[in-house]
Amino acid sequence: MKIVFFGAPGSGKGTQSKRISEKLKIPQLSTGDMLRDAIKSQSDLGKEASSYMAEGNLVPDKLIIGLIEGRIAASDCQGGYILDGFPRNLAQAKELDSMLGHLGHALDKVVFLDIDPKKVAARLIDRRVCEDCGSEFHLRNRPPAVEGVCDRCNGKLIRRGDDHVEKIQVRLESYATETAPIDQFYLKQGNLVHVQAEGEIGTITDRILESL
Repeated sequence: MKIVFFGAPGSGKGTQSKRISEKLKIPQLSTGDMLRDAIKSQSDLGKEASSYMAEGNLVPDKLIIGLIEGRIAASDCQGGYILDGFPRNLAQAKELDSMLGHLGHALDKVVFLDIDPKKVAARLIDRRVCEDCGSEFHLRNRPPAVEGVCDRCNGKLIRRGDDHVEKIQVRLESYATETAPIDQFYLKQGNLVHVQAEGEIGTITDRILESL
């Protein structure tokens, strides 16, 4: 299956896409991971992305699309894949649709993780991320085995800069303006499913599997 996960910040996209990836035995693709890998490997796209980031600018959509196109061509994506948190706006959704159409691909499902915005802050404040491999943890719901240390690579766990209270509201406002409208885009395509993203992690995973 070819699947997209999207939802508000703190809705659990990263956690759930990894769990569904394991259940369906298809790779979970994060644009953040792709960027890190491309920069580390010093590929042409990686060098171009580095130049934008060095200037403090956002990496252009077309470059991100290029990274995704290259990644889904890999052998481990032949049985399907999960795009985690991309697209983030209507323009990206259309670019992605065009690229996939060119490759003869079509999204089977677009999973919208639905959560009460009032509960987002509590989730994000307690989130910790490995500064080396990007793995995510939660101090209450999914704590690391050793405080402050990544279970996966033993890297240092940090709080993301945009997970502070004063920035969370800005992110939610940006989400409402830019990301929420893609709901209608995929609704018209007939591949959108809404999943309630509140409750126990395992229960949410079961809801997603049922929706698929």
